[in-house]
Amino acid sequence: MVVSDGGERVKLNVGGEIFETNASTIQSSCPDSLLAALSTPTSHGSNPVFIDRDPEIFAVILNLLRTGRLPANSSGVFSKQELLDEALYYGVESLLRLAMLPPPLLGFDASLVSTIVPAADGVPSALTATAGDASLWIAHGGQISVYDWSLSHAGTVRTHLNDITSICRVWGEAAAIGSGSASGLHFYDLSGGRYVGSTHWTDPEDPRIHKARVAAVADSNGGVFASFDCLHRENSVLQIDKSTLQVAAVIGQQSGNSAKTTVPEKLRWLPTNGLLVGSAVQRGVFGCSGYIRIWDPRSRNIVWETSEPGSGRSTRFGDALADMDVDVEDSILFKVCSKSGDLGMADIRKLGEDPWVYMSDENPGAWKAGDGGGYSVVHCYRKQVLAARGGALEVWSSVKEKTSGDPIRRRNFVDKEDDSKRGMISKIEAGGDRLFVSREFMEGVEVWETSNFSGVISVE
Repeated sequence: MVVSDGGERVKLNVGGEIFETNASTIQSSCPDSLLAALSTPTSHGSNPVFIDRDPEIFAVILNLLRTGRLPANSSGVFSKQELLDEALYYGVESLLRLAMLPPPLLGFDASLVSTIVPAADGVPSALTATAGDASLWIAHGGQISVYDWSLSHAGTVRTHLNDITSICRVWGEAAAIGSGSASGLHFYDLSGGRYVGSTHWTDPEDPRIHKARVAAVADSNGGVFASFDCLHRENSVLQIDKSTLQVAAVIGQQSGNSAKTTVPEKLRWLPTNGLLVGSAVQRGVFGCSGYIRIWDPRSRNIVWETSEPGSGRSTRFGDALADMDVDVEDSILFKVCSKSGDLGMADIRKLGEDPWVYMSDENPGAWKAGDGGGYSVVHCYRKQVLAARGGALEVWSSVKEKTSGDPIRRRNFVDKEDDSKRGMISKIEAGGDRLFVSREFMEGVEVWETSNFSGVISVE
């Protein structure tokens, strides 16, 4: 190996094959790695350094050091795990991670890249991708399967529950889980497969508060929020201290004897506003009915609410909400209407009696496909609103209008017609620029990504 000033060439003998590159290529890309140490002038004198590893994979690693990208054909020749193992050996795992992670997610230009199927009980009952590092946790039956940033299976934890219907990452590798058939909110450390503890909603003075099950969970810096539902339909939202797992506050207790007082099925925390948003929807032969409610946990009071029983004098007669979500970055509340499929938006900072502005677009959406029923799921991610109707998936994106430059919302299909025939979409999650989709009664979770070769489009 000949090295002088960092700009001279380095020779490496990997598995009997000689590779030659500039010392600066290695030292600038990964200065603290094994390869950088081997490329110093004092390493092995004038003889090429011998490394007893696979030369074909090293060629991929060297290309990564030179360009910061993987060769286009590398994924078809070597498995993801093979590349990870070699990158870990050479000390360039962080560089490989940057190259393997998907580009920014653009819903209108995403495609299905893989389907993750847990080994047992493969139909997912809940999932979360909130870590933001492109990792995924899948609850299936009473188990939780963990997939890391590369979507490699990192392990499966068997819990004491028979079924898990809600899951939320609450700190590090800890999950808060709830079940539709067992009471309490339960905490597990998934890194060690260890049960941490449980929180139950009880009231010695009220016998109706008994065996309360969890319907939804949301995390915040100040604690965990979980909606509990008793056998007698009495329900509330509890704020739980993360350090003690004790109930810190009971918020919004209600009787549950009507659509306007059923347990919240979805909870969203708004850190910039310090508010908690909850919603519930009941579906029947005559359509949907439900509510959206916003609480201030500090005062435990309701600051705004709306209920849509599917009737009234408005122009949206009989077209109640089917689902809602929140754009946390911009503090915008979104809902989709159950019959028309129209998307309504409301600025949380300017809520009133009727704050909804309904989006329109000449581009036909999924609701025009004629497959019956309304939207089932809506999910916000980085100024994009993803909405599923039946098996079809569409996205509303914030883009700049060509002439004025003002931001507008445009609607596009995410999937192709054949994709929509795979089954009813039941859950949508997004994180780390990956979109995760599960379908009713179908095994596995679909992974959607934007291609590295997609055109660059300005998204506000």
